[in-house]
Amino acid sequence: MSSFLEAVVSRVQLALNVDDLAESIAFYTRLFGTGPAKQRPGYANFAIAEPPLKLILLENPGQGGSLNHLGVEVADTDTVDAEQARLAAAGLASVDERDTTCCYARQDKFWVKGAPSGEQWEIYTVLEDSATFWGQDGGQSWDAAQAALGAAPGGQGSQCCGGQQEAGEAGTASAGVCCA
Repeated sequence: MSSFLEAVVSRVQLALNVDDLAESIAFYTRLFGTGPAKQRPGYANFAIAEPPLKLILLENPGQGGSLNHLGVEVADTDTVDAEQARLAAAGLASVDERDTTCCYARQDKFWVKGAPSGEQWEIYTVLEDSATFWGQDGGQSWDAAQAALGAAPGGQGSQCCGGQQEAGEAGTASAGVCCA
């Protein structure tokens, strides 16, 4: 039987907090030889072919250089469902976030509970691009997911893709988790 990564992964996701988005974009463009696939205020993502990596940069002054969260981007919702079932059979609990908008994308995803050092892993697929950072609920669904993961809603480094944004605000990202 093939491993999870061999079988279903499009690419592993690494989300980093950065102090200065423009400076970080310039650095990672040189490092990987490609520019961002998506860039919005306070947010950029790189879809790197080799090595297969989704690099997310979240402008979060004062927290630069720290890990925001980790993820595995998969091809479709069926794969999200299959991986959630596989992990449940392995004894890992999860928190659903289906048909959610975060980081300028509508997504189906779940978060894995119980990582030994508190790191946050999401398994997700992008359903479509979004013109707004948050969906209609202003990120409130993430507060519920965060509470289910055992962290305080709206806590430092725990908001989806960076933001203590108000509902409907399409401004910059800061201080966050998630991202497509």
